[in-house]
Amino acid sequence: MKEVKGNIVDIVNKEIFPGKIEYNENGIFKISRINDSEYDNFILPGFIDSHIHIESTMMSPNEFARIAVKRGSVAVVADPHEIANVCGSEGVEYMYNNSKNVPFKFYYGVPSCVPATPFEKCGGLLSAVEIESLFKTGHYHFLGEFMNVPGVVNEDPVCIDKIKLAQKYKLPLDGHAPNISSEELDKYVEAGISTDHEFFTIEESIMKIQKGMMIQIREGSASRDFDNLFPLIDMYPNSVMFCTDDSHPEDLLNLGHIDKIVKRAISKGANIFNVLRAASYNAIKHYNLNVGLLQEGDPADFIVVDNLKDFNVIKNVINSESVVDNNTVNIPYKDIDLINNFNTRLITLDELLVPMQEGKRLRVIDVKDGSLVSDGLLIDPKVENNNVVSDIDKDILKIVLHNRYTNIPLQIAFIKGFGLKGGAFASSIGHDSHNILAIGTNDIDIKEAINSVVKAKGGMSVVNNSDKGLLELPIAGLMSNKDIYTIDKDYNLLLKKVEDLGCAIKSPFMTLAFMSLIVIPNLKLGADGLFDYSSFSFVDLFE
Repeated sequence: MKEVKGNIVDIVNKEIFPGKIEYNENGIFKISRINDSEYDNFILPGFIDSHIHIESTMMSPNEFARIAVKRGSVAVVADPHEIANVCGSEGVEYMYNNSKNVPFKFYYGVPSCVPATPFEKCGGLLSAVEIESLFKTGHYHFLGEFMNVPGVVNEDPVCIDKIKLAQKYKLPLDGHAPNISSEELDKYVEAGISTDHEFFTIEESIMKIQKGMMIQIREGSASRDFDNLFPLIDMYPNSVMFCTDDSHPEDLLNLGHIDKIVKRAISKGANIFNVLRAASYNAIKHYNLNVGLLQEGDPADFIVVDNLKDFNVIKNVINSESVVDNNTVNIPYKDIDLINNFNTRLITLDELLVPMQEGKRLRVIDVKDGSLVSDGLLIDPKVENNNVVSDIDKDILKIVLHNRYTNIPLQIAFIKGFGLKGGAFASSIGHDSHNILAIGTNDIDIKEAINSVVKAKGGMSVVNNSDKGLLELPIAGLMSNKDIYTIDKDYNLLLKKVEDLGCAIKSPFMTLAFMSLIVIPNLKLGADGLFDYSSFSFVDLFE
């Protein structure tokens, strides 16, 4: 029998008291009050990320767990949507198999939209047949975010078949419906979709709560919604969960995981029990997770912190196993098997030319830092030798999509907001299909940046004349097989190079990755060209 003493934070009964927890390999055996003692530590349920794509951390699940436990996390609700778009059901099972022997609780769902829409061109496909095959294993706990909103609202048979499968296996359905109207939302919720993490305004999130949805307040690397949505914690304490969605290594190391949201909420004066329920209890209840809540008979999943302001983790226990002791992580680094799907060519300079269409204006993607939403602009383009080129003075840069699964023509558009004064950068992380994306000021550097990624069969690159940098991502072109400190070092070298090029975006690679996500408003670059979310159709580069 093991025991731990301290101030027990009981978020089920909403009280804090000095006490002792006795536990063994079967879970918590006994909780006792010790009224004549004072402690300077606090014992509370561990944190849970209610919606994350592990692939976006660029780490394997095993390596992610090693950093998450230091931040007080004990579990994640993970949608392996990214690797499914690359490798299909084989990619989904790769994530599960990489996680199953790690002393951390990974609750994976089965992605619902692979490809995200009929307009995508990706490497994987999950039809209703593949989805049911995965559900039958019993390893998966929900149907992943349903991004094909028109398909659900208009009762497309392909979408409805997938939804019925989740209902057949009595599993929750995750949502993804930004800027949805009230009438459309009624149909979306009636279909059984019960969560969302995409919002334009707090009013939109309140509308979704009032129609019965659980809201996931997201604070990731590219999209940060906490400041706008934190009042919901006390307004609707039973309807709020915390999530990161997509986080890059430097944020996990320097800012934290769910603990960063908890600390900010407490600092803003939110009720501590409402905050801690949003960080664990609500996700456990909604997804029916086998994660302990510091009750007798529960699994022994808890953290010990120094105080309820900074939440510095002294100890982290998962399934009775101590995974963190005095800031030392007890999860070893493991060698990782690789999986990939990369079948494309090196590109040439001639492919990057964009002939001017006389008398027409150029449609431009307009991106804002900290938001996944990008608007559309119409401008008079800069033309050289009858070809449209990047206009550095006006921050109008060329953006290129190179399909990594098959030999088809490049898709080329223009984008405003990145602020580069020279060079180019590229990545094989391009939501959702994860084709290669690049942004640059000139064709020579764009070509070199893309070809560096092609030669590595996945990665991130920066090129400025002879100055080059590359972070290889051999796991599906999404993740590294190295430890987080190596990944962070190499990634930060790339970030510094992009910053030196004048980039105005805080997370340039993460933001770039979302510029091909056509299920986010309003203008994105898809596999077949510019896509307008408002009309849910492709539009011409010139108008």
